[in-house]
Amino acid sequence: MAETRRRLRSSTVVLGGMGVLAAALSACGSDPDRRCVDRDSYDYINGYKIVADKNCSSGTSSSAKGRKTGKTKVTDADWYYDADVSGGYADNGTFSRDEAVDRGGFGCSGSGSGGG
Repeated sequence: MAETRRRLRSSTVVLGGMGVLAAALSACGSDPDRRCVDRDSYDYINGYKIVADKNCSSGTSSSAKGRKTGKTKVTDADWYYDADVSGGYADNGTFSRDEAVDRGGFGCSGSGSGGG
């Protein structure tokens, strides 16, 4: 009976460890959190003003320049990654998706340029 308990415990530990490893590896491949911001709206205290996602293209950055949204014109909308968001503003992030992925998930730091 003691052997059965030991096997159950060790298999639970192995299964739990595999779950943690799977979560860490899948986090590396996921997209970082992003917000569409107006680059021309930076405020020292608040950061960049968040605008509608339709102002940013889903692909490369800065391709949505000069689009009109209702009464306001967003002159330089771009994706801003891994930012602290508060009150319609985003700050302390990066405009580089690759940099956001590198500083993001567990085990992802080796996927970048390998600086040192």
